[in-house]
Amino acid sequence: MKTTLSVIKADVGSIAGHIKPSEALVESVKDCIERELGKLITDYYVSSTGDDVAILFSHTHGEGCEELHKLAWDAFICGTEKAKEQGLYGAGQDLLADAFSGNVKGLGPAVAEMEIEERKAEPFVLFTADKTDPGAYNLPLYLGFADPMHCSGLVLSPKISQGFKFVILDVEHTEADRIIELHTPEEAYDIAALLRDNERFVVSAVYSRATGQQAVAASTTRLHNIAGAYVGKDDPVMLVRCQGDFPATGEILSPYSIGHYVAGFMRGSHTGPLMPAKLGCTISFFDGPPVVSAAGFCIHNGKLTEPVDCFDHPYWDHIREKVSRKAFEIREQGFSGPAMLHYSELEYGGIVETMKRLESKFSC
Repeated sequence: MKTTLSVIKADVGSIAGHIKPSEALVESVKDCIERELGKLITDYYVSSTGDDVAILFSHTHGEGCEELHKLAWDAFICGTEKAKEQGLYGAGQDLLADAFSGNVKGLGPAVAEMEIEERKAEPFVLFTADKTDPGAYNLPLYLGFADPMHCSGLVLSPKISQGFKFVILDVEHTEADRIIELHTPEEAYDIAALLRDNERFVVSAVYSRATGQQAVAASTTRLHNIAGAYVGKDDPVMLVRCQGDFPATGEILSPYSIGHYVAGFMRGSHTGPLMPAKLGCTISFFDGPPVVSAAGFCIHNGKLTEPVDCFDHPYWDHIREKVSRKAFEIREQGFSGPAMLHYSELEYGGIVETMKRLESKFSC
């Protein structure tokens, strides 16, 4: 059976700053979607990570379905209205257009979609991140699909050892999608050369070379490229199919034990370690740290099981302690050097006006 998985995520209002959406806001989003259950959509799941609300849909209408995207947009509008009613912070923040125009891509929300032919057993993981950008997934995807230190299937499985195709997008090229396709294992070094630059090159999809089946769909939206001003970090989403011809769930999760440094944190302008967090986690220290949650599902005939929290295990408590230490250590450096993002990533912020004002005071 062909099924389309679509996840669409946005910040439309939060309690106490950038902490968490209210329960009433989340319920208003659910209420809007519920009306289409069994009609436009087969199933759905609504969750929050930090101050963002993510909607996972299963349906049969393929990628980019206008009616499906409008449903998500309308649900976020309902959430925005509830946020305004409650006086929440940043009501409608990620909705960068006045009206829906056929597809939510380019309107603010993060989107990841893939149409799949359901296997007999179809496990997948929904990743939702907050206070970071799409490049945060680069390293985990590289390690999970191309490095046998994390993906033992590259050594032990005949199909997985045939490698994967990485589809990589140049997100600085805003006129049109600028894409390159590279293959592991023979082009692994070329992939690494691109993915080291998280702010420019982003993995948008991964495919099995053995079967041609898609394994990964990731959002690539950079909000400042749309709005022309800083309106919040991009807070990416990702769908990853697991097991069988793809890496095992544990192999996909393994790289998140690093707590690697990513862009984000306070005002989206700093560097911080990515913390694997439990479902429904809030945001706290220095508007961070950057967090990622992982909800695992199986899907059959378009119907989702209940989610399992992939990071709700005693092992990840130890990792969260490590990440907390890493966050504290880099925050001790304040605004200096790599603790804050490069100037090119701050060009939409108030620092631009400061630099213009100081320029006239320089003398030769």
